[in-house]
Amino acid sequence: MSDELVLVRKGAYHDSVTLMRVSRALSDLPGVESAMVAMATELNVSILREMGFSLPEAGPGDLVIAVRGRDTKAAAAEAERQLTAFHPPAAPSGQPPLTTGSAARTPADLVLVSTPGEYAFFEALDAVYAGLPVMIFSDGVGLDQERRLKELAETRDVLVMGPDCGTASIAGVGLGFANVLSPGPVGVVAASGTGAQQVTSLLDWAGVGVSHVLGVGGRDLSAEVGGLSTLRALRMLDEDPATELIVLISKPPAPQVARVVREAVAGLATPVVEALLGSGAPDLTEATEQVLRALHRPVPEWPSWPGTARDAQKKTIKGVYSGGTLNVEAAMIAGPGDFVDYGDDVYTRGRAHPMIDPTLRAEALAHARAGDVVLMDVVLGHGADPDPAASLAHAVARTPATVVIALIGTAGDPQDLHRQAAAFRAAGAAVFTSNAQAARHARSLL
Repeated sequence: MSDELVLVRKGAYHDSVTLMRVSRALSDLPGVESAMVAMATELNVSILREMGFSLPEAGPGDLVIAVRGRDTKAAAAEAERQLTAFHPPAAPSGQPPLTTGSAARTPADLVLVSTPGEYAFFEALDAVYAGLPVMIFSDGVGLDQERRLKELAETRDVLVMGPDCGTASIAGVGLGFANVLSPGPVGVVAASGTGAQQVTSLLDWAGVGVSHVLGVGGRDLSAEVGGLSTLRALRMLDEDPATELIVLISKPPAPQVARVVREAVAGLATPVVEALLGSGAPDLTEATEQVLRALHRPVPEWPSWPGTARDAQKKTIKGVYSGGTLNVEAAMIAGPGDFVDYGDDVYTRGRAHPMIDPTLRAEALAHARAGDVVLMDVVLGHGADPDPAASLAHAVARTPATVVIALIGTAGDPQDLHRQAAAFRAAGAAVFTSNAQAARHARSLL
């Protein structure tokens, strides 16, 4: 017989990634039919009500633990145990800073903002006013706000990375979704997190490390923003003695902004390789190979593992992606098909990014048909799902479609790339470390 338990913890804040992982762990417990652990925001409350839970009064600063099943008290106790384990230790000096402005007065080198988008602008503004570079992991910041931040950053001589900057690496310290990379001569300026991860992972396979990866946000090369952070990041890497070559990565930029950036590149002392996706431009793998040739390094054969042939006639390619730039690249190479970027804001509002939470993509695999070729990315590294094959490989094995996977990561990543590749291959997928090669393989199956 099912029971329902809903607990409210007033003022008990936990970040969305922690809460998503606890929710998943509870849902996997024997006898649990449904579970959700979340902050009582308006969106989460509506989701809980749609799940059939009756909620007591709670506000956005309160934590809700909702469980339905046979032994709800045991499940709630497990939630409390896991939340305690995830809770960070208290600051050594007692009360930690409560605002970005007060935190900036400590010996800080950089501010990382990861709040709901409607608040991120003001926190980033405090950082820029304090004269500190800022990485805005949050999405949902308005274009006009982004432009204002970056114009102010020019007057303060600091770099704004983002909004929606998912990946950066500063002198070997990874921020956001970050692969394990060796130090080396290549600096990266990227208006694409997964694009940067693809290029740097391939460079790692070739034995070439990076100095810094400076993300600038996916809209920086738009006409509205004008490449302000890209231009500053290029100047910074040009002045960095550890950087011998720069790679510039982006989805198709606004033509007028691309012209301005190319004029700036022409005035730099450090050579720049462009990886700006677009008609007639090199894909990310080809751009990586250009970098290796410019450094007089051999171009290796990029690792891949064949999949299991499925006999049905292939009719349609379906892109099921977590990375926007990888999705764009795959669509450009594979040709006509149905491509979805599940990392887009419309899919991440109120839920964790698909590089962390596989639910939506597992559902897409479940709804694929025998005539489909499903082309998808699996991105490894710190911040991503600690074991994506544990959930997605089952969905790959069950789908009647043929599955082709671009596995983006390095040998040093905590998920163990070779173990992930073996699990997906055992489930029947063809696996490539190059997204471009995965897209060409998918096209060849039609």
